[in-house]
Amino acid sequence: QVQVVESGGGLVQPGDSLRLSCAASGSAFGHYAIGWFRLAPGKEREGVSCISGTGSDTYYTDSVRGRFTISRDNAKNMVYLQMDSLKPEDTAVYYCAAVDDFGITAAQAMAVLTAQYDYWGQGTKVTVSS
Repeated sequence: QVQVVESGGGLVQPGDSLRLSCAASGSAFGHYAIGWFRLAPGKEREGVSCISGTGSDTYYTDSVRGRFTISRDNAKNMVYLQMDSLKPEDTAVYYCAAVDDFGITAAQAMAVLTAQYDYWGQGTKVTVSS
């Protein structure tokens, strides 16, 4: 199992961009799909985006599709979430999570993480406000 740590959050204005990073430790990083989740005050944790172990498949929830881009660098054990055109409703604590990638799609990996993942870290806070 890999351990993950999030970073890159901050306070930005609507329309600005941020890039979140998810650093992983452990072996065989490329065998893990990585998902990004967010938790906003008063709301349930929401799956935002997911990328397969090879990076060949991605998933985005409807509210961020076209504005967020997920990518990974397996040589560096890193996954990134580029967030553009940020909106106040993107304000949340963002978390990343890892799941074994047994050839499943990124959407399937997101579903597995949503149902089963229970190793949440500190997350990184994103605040979008004017």
